[in-house]
Amino acid sequence: MAGVNTPGSGYVLLHHVMGETGGQRGVWAYVQGGMGSVSSAISKAALEAGVQIVTNAEVSQVMVNETTGKVEGVALADGTEVHSPVVLSNATPYKTFVDLVPVNVLPEDFLSAIKTADYSSATTKINVAVDRLPQFHCCKDMNPEGGPEHMGTIHIGSESMEEIDLAYREAAGGVSSKRPVIEMTIPSVLDKTISPPGQHVINLFVQYTPYKLSEGSWQDSNVRKSFAERCFSLIDEYALGFSSSVVGYDMLTPPDLEREFGLTGGNIFHGAMGLDSLFLMRPAKGWSDYRTPVKGLYLCGSGAHPGGGVMGAPGRNAASVVLEDLKAK
Repeated sequence: MAGVNTPGSGYVLLHHVMGETGGQRGVWAYVQGGMGSVSSAISKAALEAGVQIVTNAEVSQVMVNETTGKVEGVALADGTEVHSPVVLSNATPYKTFVDLVPVNVLPEDFLSAIKTADYSSATTKINVAVDRLPQFHCCKDMNPEGGPEHMGTIHIGSESMEEIDLAYREAAGGVSSKRPVIEMTIPSVLDKTISPPGQHVINLFVQYTPYKLSEGSWQDSNVRKSFAERCFSLIDEYALGFSSSVVGYDMLTPPDLEREFGLTGGNIFHGAMGLDSLFLMRPAKGWSDYRTPVKGLYLCGSGAHPGGGVMGAPGRNAASVVLEDLKAK
């Protein structure tokens, strides 16, 4: 939830282009079969290594020994207790330390830092099914089967800094942007496994949408429909007839992201990526090494260094720290 004049906001751009794909720095890639294929690949490797994976099992509490202060495992919502001297949490810092760790276990200054961290989000994700590819006015040739203009990241509604800043200021006042900033990708142009022949899947990453609207609610179907249609109409300005190509869509506002995925505030990075919450300050000052005040409990998600993004760095680093601690025993 930041505008073009927010100090430090440029770091997020740097964060997005520091990686590499296929040996090329700053390049992003599509995952064949959709993003779920990343999770499937990880689970396959884990199963081959002898790991037991349990799904549809909600964790209700991290169990901590009152005398020693050491972690003892996790309690599930159905009452089942899973005992372990080591627990890694991929939930947000807020979810982990405020909702799951028992009260009176954590130091007050640490808990205060976690509670007051910036989890605000202005992002809405809209997944769209269309019966034809959008044809953009700026392209001389029509490519109904998909051209280079369909294969990269397409930015709409961001023709000037002033336009982006206005969109941000509207959201800061509790109003979803009248002309939202849209980042569009069309993975089905390159990946034929995710849509029927001749049809396509389009992903819209949209800003700015406040978590709480000053008028109305995201629970209202009319409010949701109005915002989605506003986004489609904006795309119409660049690709005539886009709205009429929409077969169906699924929309995830910040409250939806929080409810469905446990993302505090709807923040996909498990917390703001500002300069005051990175490196040695992530998730809190003095706790950037994946260890936590609860011995045996580690943070391995995007709320840990180096932050969000599909790169696996926090998890890989946390695993290394756990192995180091186990060897030291």
